[in-house]
Amino acid sequence: MEKDLDFWREKIDALDDQILDLLNERARCALSVGKIKLAEDLPLHAPERETLILNRIRELNGGPLSHEAAQRIFRQIIDESLRLEEDHADSES
Repeated sequence: MEKDLDFWREKIDALDDQILDLLNERARCALSVGKIKLAEDLPLHAPERETLILNRIRELNGGPLSHEAAQRIFRQIIDESLRLEEDHADSES
């Protein structure tokens, strides 16, 4: 079952490409959400939504990442999405 190091590195590179594409797609969605929030005069930061996302990640996680590790990664994704929304809102004003 063991393959050589190059095989696994190529597989990781391909997965990284997919992850980056998905992160950018998620960022575009976050920008759309931010526009709606601004139009409806809602706060950009929604702690209750963040909690829902992190709880959902915990429930979905099947490892080998620990629940805490998966939540840390998604917390960072959420933080960067909020930062993107805030930067876009600042540039709109």
